[in-house]
Amino acid sequence: MDTSRFTIHCPCCEATLTIDAETGAMIDHEEKSKPLASFDDMVKGLDKQKQVREQIFAQELSSMKDRDRILEEKFQAAKKRAEKDTRIYRNPLDLD
Repeated sequence: MDTSRFTIHCPCCEATLTIDAETGAMIDHEEKSKPLASFDDMVKGLDKQKQVREQIFAQELSSMKDRDRILEEKFQAAKKRAEKDTRIYRNPLDLD
């Protein structure tokens, strides 16, 4: 039996890990083989992904429509604050 390495089975992902006993470094990682899904299941998965993508796109599109208005309002508010500010700004290095 090889005592320089030992094998661990991960309880979460059920992968097989080979660890070096001296350094504790992982030498090998072997994932559990996944059963292939049926063609119908794959098509349903793609349809679901398509719906999610379309929903995200619609949300981003609606936020972009409001974005111009919101940025314009923020700009006008900052412009008003700048007009009200009567302080004269001086560079501290010019005070010498």
